[in-house]
Amino acid sequence: MKAKLWPVFVVVSIIAIALTANGCGSSARSTPVTPSALGAKMWTWVSGSNIVLQTGNYGKQGISASSNVPGAREWAVSWTDSQGNFWLFGGFIYDSTSGEGCLNDLWEYDGTNWTWISGSNTKDQTGNYGKLGTPASSNVPGARGESLSWIDAGGNLWLFGGIGYDSTGNDGYLNDLWKYDVKNNTWTWVSGSNTILQIGHYGKQGTAASSNVPGARFAGESGSWIDSQGNLWLFGGSGVDSVGTQGLLNDLWKYDVTNNTWTWVSGSSTASQLGNYGNQGTPSSSNIPGARYGAVSWIDSHDNLWLFGGFGYDSAGSGGCLNDLWKYDGTNNTWTWVSGSSTASQLGNYGNQGTPSSSNIPGAREGAVSWIDSAGNFWLFGGAFYDYSVSSYLVSLNDLWKYDGANWTWVSGSSGLNQLGSYGTLGTPGSSNVPGARYGAVSWMDSAGNLWLFGGGYWNDSNTLVYFNDLWKYIP
Repeated sequence: MKAKLWPVFVVVSIIAIALTANGCGSSARSTPVTPSALGAKMWTWVSGSNIVLQTGNYGKQGISASSNVPGAREWAVSWTDSQGNFWLFGGFIYDSTSGEGCLNDLWEYDGTNWTWISGSNTKDQTGNYGKLGTPASSNVPGARGESLSWIDAGGNLWLFGGIGYDSTGNDGYLNDLWKYDVKNNTWTWVSGSNTILQIGHYGKQGTAASSNVPGARFAGESGSWIDSQGNLWLFGGSGVDSVGTQGLLNDLWKYDVTNNTWTWVSGSSTASQLGNYGNQGTPSSSNIPGARYGAVSWIDSHDNLWLFGGFGYDSAGSGGCLNDLWKYDGTNNTWTWVSGSSTASQLGNYGNQGTPSSSNIPGAREGAVSWIDSAGNFWLFGGAFYDYSVSSYLVSLNDLWKYDGANWTWVSGSSGLNQLGSYGTLGTPGSSNVPGARYGAVSWMDSAGNLWLFGGGYWNDSNTLVYFNDLWKYIP
């Protein structure tokens, strides 16, 4: 399997699961609602191109320049450091030579210019792991997409797994954990294996051990959190379970940075588990989200973990896109089904734009992006689902939602499908500006509380996959 086929491989794999059920968006397409000036006026196109499939302009490594820009891509990962700089790593598609594949380039954006910091400007690079636990200037993760990411209190960037290249040049699912020291510009291979397709070593649930490690997986930037104690958390994805079976997962893991140990906290050690929803709003030790990939996540001020949607299994074991919202209380080790449906393939209920309501709910989707603001509101943008009214067509969304802890509000974008972007003038806010529909983008939030969005992918009306490298800012 060549890297340039990975985005298609992922889609085909998911379709194969979906065809055993009703799929997502199985009802007829909804009538698009044009975004109002109220919701769309705060979007600004900041950087990158308004044309798809752009190659990267890397410039000189370590040197900031106004002409630098990452190439179009989907399923990269992102971080925001303590100085408010944005960081971007890897993903699938275009490098500096228009080559299709996956990337291991690390970029920094300072609010004005991009800087190529580390990694290669060409595709499909093998990982250089060095010695486990030892930083070195020559260390670098192999090219990959759909990894998980965190940033710790010391400003270090953390990266786990994905689908990409190991130390031997083989491509597949990974379970390596890396730390990048921003000050010293060095990568350290911290945990996991330097070869692909490793099974998970779960140990005893709730007990940390040096031998514990999650199995290889890709997750689409889903289900990763860092708590107030500095522990890294991950949930699910598509990967390898404890017996070597490949499938969707619903395991919850915690990594103790200080002691370098993983703990299997919740969920199953085997793949393809359906969801146990219980009663909406009621926590229970028996509740658990079904196995899934491509969800979005948040962590609140009380260290509760929140999870929304993705592609996976519902309460009946049917496969499809989901719109369920879950909360995990780490103190009591309980999940609560908070909002949305316990069955797959639900359409959204948008209500009136700008008006919260208990009946509002985003539709089922995978590959959305998320933010959490200083007031504790959760934000959600875009994603994709399968529309079987048009022959298993993967359609994308550009709707922006806010969840205030009680109600959802449709804030910006359209309730229709596959909406084109309205870019306006670069650097200038406009009442009609709005990013086009997409999935697999990355997101940041700055110190002023503005939401930032970069790249992603989109299946156009010719059922052709294209990619973006546009950077957007939204002022809530």
